Amino acid sequence: MDTTQWNLAVGTTAIIMPIIGVFLVAALISAFVFGRRLRARQPAPPTPDEQPRLPEGGPVGEERERREPDEMEPREARLTPHELNGGGTGNDRRSSSQKERKWDENSSGGFGSGGFG
Repeated sequence: MDTTQWNLAVGTTAIIMPIIGVFLVAALISAFVFGRRLRARQPAPPTPDEQPRLPEGGPVGEERERREPDEMEPREARLTPHELNGGGTGNDRRSSSQKERKWDENSSGGFGSGGFG
């Protein structure tokens, strides 16, 4: 049995592995230094004085109102976005009745279910 080839393989492995280890350690150190430099260039986090504050009157409440739907004339082609009224931009018509809709007791709420609930 000839063990010369095994001895040569072990010898080269013993030389290559520390070189790879030194290269990996150098890569990790350089990545850490690069990250620290990037972090140093970023702006500092806001101080407590720069944080947002509640208005003097407290939190702003939710505002609900009902809108009338826009009447659509029949068309062959579909509407494109620039032909529609913008939602909430003042182009919508406010409904004269601002009563909140109540849940229909005879409906299950499922689309097309047709059942009694």
